[in-house]
Amino acid sequence: GTFVLTGNTKIVLKTDSAGVKKACDFFLGVINRSTGLNIGYAKSASLAITVEIDPKIDHPEGYYLKVAPQGITVRAQTATGVFYAFQTLRQLFPPEIESRTVVPNFTWRVPAAEISDAPRFAYRGLMLDVVRHFFPIDFLKRYIDLMALYKYNYLHLHLTDDQGWRIEINAYPQLQNVSAWRRETMVGHLSEEPRRYDGIRYGGYYKQSELKDLVKYAADRHITIIPEIEIPGHATAALAAYPELSCTSNPVEVAREWGIFSNLYCPKEETFLFLTGVLSEVMNIFPGKYIHVGGDECVKDQWKQSEYCQILKLQNGLQSDEELQTWFIRRIASYVNARGRQIIGWDEILDGGEVSGATIMSWRGEQGGITAARKGHDAIMAPHRYCYFDYYQWRNRTEEPLAQGGYIPLSMVYMYNPIPKDLTDEQAKHVLGAQGNLWTEYIADGRQAEYMAYPRACALAEINWTPTESKSYDGFLSRLRMHGKRLDILNVNYARHFLK
Repeated sequence: GTFVLTGNTKIVLKTDSAGVKKACDFFLGVINRSTGLNIGYAKSASLAITVEIDPKIDHPEGYYLKVAPQGITVRAQTATGVFYAFQTLRQLFPPEIESRTVVPNFTWRVPAAEISDAPRFAYRGLMLDVVRHFFPIDFLKRYIDLMALYKYNYLHLHLTDDQGWRIEINAYPQLQNVSAWRRETMVGHLSEEPRRYDGIRYGGYYKQSELKDLVKYAADRHITIIPEIEIPGHATAALAAYPELSCTSNPVEVAREWGIFSNLYCPKEETFLFLTGVLSEVMNIFPGKYIHVGGDECVKDQWKQSEYCQILKLQNGLQSDEELQTWFIRRIASYVNARGRQIIGWDEILDGGEVSGATIMSWRGEQGGITAARKGHDAIMAPHRYCYFDYYQWRNRTEEPLAQGGYIPLSMVYMYNPIPKDLTDEQAKHVLGAQGNLWTEYIADGRQAEYMAYPRACALAEINWTPTESKSYDGFLSRLRMHGKRLDILNVNYARHFLK
């Protein structure tokens, strides 16, 4: 049978939870916009959507959803579970439910169903690089809206790098005045010679008030934003404003091209004063558990040539520059931990030893995550061979916009299993989930970002949610064709190769 949504339908709340009410309000915002039915709440109704908290649901993000001709029942342990139940119900409606304007003379049918559901992984993430190219807040909200539809729960914002600094820090205004802007941007691919530039000043940054609003916007959709402040490498933009924080104190400019640079923070006291000041403000904006501190691609030539660094190594019994980097990260982690937070770092932070309590984001492959899990660290899998959405997604690159390189078609993303075979069942519990990374060297605007992310983000959403034994690529493609219609109505510029 089917349930038919009408003007007589009401939501009946059997809980006084403010969080559940907010989840219901979000759902009503979606369906009232397209149906024009102005559905609201009642204590009882003949065509009710009944919502209740059920402590017997054994997963905090799980839910029970029953659709019958006479009504719909939603039960969950938490408001988050209720929110996800409504996203599933939203997907059971015809795609027209996503319309931004009222669809006239339409019958809103939902097929009868009974669903007990919960995610496979607790961490379901996407990363967006807002440094190489800067994206307005409105696009970030749109990005979050799509993530919510597909039950993602973490947005990792890459906020600082060699080519820019994108977050307002009141204690260090030159980060806004200098670091947020580059005098021009490279044209074409990094591999091309000679290098070409557009001659156009480029940049921008987010005000703290904007980011606080964004954090709330995401939280209303059960998404936590993780800020990343790159340490100790990828620091060119910051050092352009504060060169005294390097080991050379030589003036540098915000990078105009992509790639890896040798400019990095010097591990001296004034650097730690700067970084802790920055992180203090960052933690005041982002209340979530995690602070990402980078740690990748740290070229240590300046450290090798620095008398200060070599003496520091001797004083602390450090045998290598990799150990010095780990010492650096440990000191930052200690500051973050003392304020009730935890750090995430790219897998390089393990190269010089362990960092207590750190979560490792494994990007150079799976080995970083495997090593972390074996040592009892939590790990998030983001290997570039499966999870880098800035790679080409179609075999004929001449038909595609310029991209980083590599080739990750939709099928490769879908077939990825974040649990490496080398881990025992106990070790595998440390794998929190997987993340798709969208680096934006060659992604200049939101339309192109959507094209690179979707539908690969749909595949990753299913990887993170669905048990391996329930996955089917043919089934996924069949459902994705329906979601293509949904994305069309949402005006998402997704890649359509799967339709060929």
